[in-house]
Amino acid sequence: MEKVKSVNPLAEYQLDVVFTDGSHGVISMKERLFGPVFEPLKDLKLFAQVSVDEFGAICWPNGADLAPDAVYEKLHSVLA
Repeated sequence: MEKVKSVNPLAEYQLDVVFTDGSHGVISMKERLFGPVFEPLKDLKLFAQVSVDEFGAICWPNGADLAPDAVYEKLHSVLA
């Protein structure tokens, strides 16, 4: 399983993601910002605090996270 190497926030609730195998791309979070964990990320200051944890997952200080395998699959389905 590939892990996220780096992530950078972009405009319009998008993330620029780079994986350990060198693949990279942009995913949109705009449609996922609902529910008790993800809705707070509508605050751009909080959204911009995105990082990568020790397991290679995308995470935010409020406890929201994205599994690297799901992001990898989504990214590669868009690129295919």
